[in-house]
Amino acid sequence: MPDDIYDTITDAFSPEYLFKDLVAVFFWLILAVVFIYVPFLNETFLRVLFALPVVLFIPGYSLIAALFPSNEDIDGIERTALSFGLSIAVVPLIGLFLNYTPFGIRLDPIVISLAIFTTAMLVIAQYRRFLQPEEKRFRLPLKEMISEANSELFSKDQTKTDKILSVVLIISIIAAIATTVFVIVVPKEGEKFTEFYILGEKGMAADYPTKFAAGEMQDLIIGVGNHEYRDVNYFIETYAVSQVFDEKTNTSSVLGMVLLDRITKTVSNNKTEEILYQFEFPSSKYNKLQLLLFADDCPPDDITGFDRINASYRDLHLWVDVREPLG
Repeated sequence: MPDDIYDTITDAFSPEYLFKDLVAVFFWLILAVVFIYVPFLNETFLRVLFALPVVLFIPGYSLIAALFPSNEDIDGIERTALSFGLSIAVVPLIGLFLNYTPFGIRLDPIVISLAIFTTAMLVIAQYRRFLQPEEKRFRLPLKEMISEANSELFSKDQTKTDKILSVVLIISIIAAIATTVFVIVVPKEGEKFTEFYILGEKGMAADYPTKFAAGEMQDLIIGVGNHEYRDVNYFIETYAVSQVFDEKTNTSSVLGMVLLDRITKTVSNNKTEEILYQFEFPSSKYNKLQLLLFADDCPPDDITGFDRINASYRDLHLWVDVREPLG
């Protein structure tokens, strides 16, 4: 029995039994990964062209292929519609799962997860389809589809007017597809902005260091996302701040503000850089970690306090409870 199973698996994945649609999907996935990561290639419009189906169509198609290996299960139109629909459902679920892992929702984990999911579904689809009787195995009927389209659009019984209308229809479809691809690949320049955020040491928007002793090293992740449609040289300043709030006047005052670090980081357009940052507070009199982001240049050092905070492009802060070190 084990030998029979082994022989079946071996036969299922032998080259002569590989199904062309599944092989095509697998190679498309490989090309998408290549155009995402290979330098120079990932700067061309082909990156979006290959990556978009990996998000919107391929995961759903591979799942449908695994679930419905027979040509009697569902027809081609249902298969196509469900491929789009399930892709739109599966990809966010993978992202939700990643959000609760140490990896987080980032490019590398997303690409790896989609590649693993799609490959696994293709392997299952290949095996299940092979187990079907040969006449029931689903095959993409490309020749039949092309032949049917040709007979419908360019029938010998058509009049000259019908033939002209068929040609116009084909040109219109090609133009619509080309326009859609162009809009996706070369999007209109929108609002310019920069993301500035902090994460806990595990890469989550939680578990921030808020209670620690003076002189004790703490970890944070500082993220900068450039959506300015140009490369930007950013300056990140971190301060230990002593700030009090006067309830009578309903105002805040900065009693002390000491510079901890100044970090320079050049971020390319449409890229996000995350920096593993370590800091320590010099004294327990400080109760706030202030992070300031400047684009292109910094104001003079004589601008301090709230004036410097207001002069920043983006600013973040973290309230902390600092105690004196033991001993």
